[in-house]
Amino acid sequence: MLRDITLGQYYQTESCIHSLDPRVKLGGTILFILSLFFFQNALGYVAAAIFLAVVIRLSHVPFRYMVRGMKSILFLLLLTVGFNLFLTPGTPLVTFWKITVTWEGIALALTMAVRLSMLIVGSSVMTLTTTPNNLTDGMERLLSPLRIFKVPVHEVAMMMSIALRFIPILLEETDKIMKAQIARGADFESGNLLKKAKALIPLLVPLFISAFRRANDLAMAMESRCYRGGKGRTKMKPLIYRRRDYVAYACIFAYLAVGIGLGRLVDFSVFFHL
Repeated sequence: MLRDITLGQYYQTESCIHSLDPRVKLGGTILFILSLFFFQNALGYVAAAIFLAVVIRLSHVPFRYMVRGMKSILFLLLLTVGFNLFLTPGTPLVTFWKITVTWEGIALALTMAVRLSMLIVGSSVMTLTTTPNNLTDGMERLLSPLRIFKVPVHEVAMMMSIALRFIPILLEETDKIMKAQIARGADFESGNLLKKAKALIPLLVPLFISAFRRANDLAMAMESRCYRGGKGRTKMKPLIYRRRDYVAYACIFAYLAVGIGLGRLVDFSVFFHL
């Protein structure tokens, strides 16, 4: 299960998506996620699915590798679908005991399931095709206007990059600790939910100790290399927009334009009733 989490991992291969400027991928991911919250019917999600499928195809990352990351959020997905399915008022479809399933609940549950799935897969495409260093540079450049408001942009970008980079490391460490404890007789599978939660306590203690140890080693390594923040720092490979980046921006805005043209991002009928 832990190895199924792909968020924060980088998939090494050659593709046009990998070669894009990280600012394009960050901005495109943000716009794609925002667009998912404005669609009003199935046509918008079909357009989003086609756009996402094309991007995955161009990235040369195996589709099964991205779908594998969905296993880690299966519980959250089922919980979200369940809440929307059973707690949404509307036209009753099925009633049993004190629970009523409505047509509106089914529609909302399906919408939330599709939206959450595309959100996770879309975010995974960005992290799988962007190295942590490029991701940090892209975040810093995109957030650079906030320096006017005294926001420590470089430090924020560095923290986010380190957090993403530590996800696969901590997952690997957790897997090693679990295997070591299972070899010593630990049982993480049997029993009810409460018993399984209690069984994880001996796992969390060495995991936290390992995380703090790695954080201390990283801090000492940065200090030994005279790291003093972003002020006055130069880039060995500065970010420069190229032709392919402008083409990618055009494709992203074309996707948004198609959504607006279908009436999924903006419901133009509202303006006719004003």
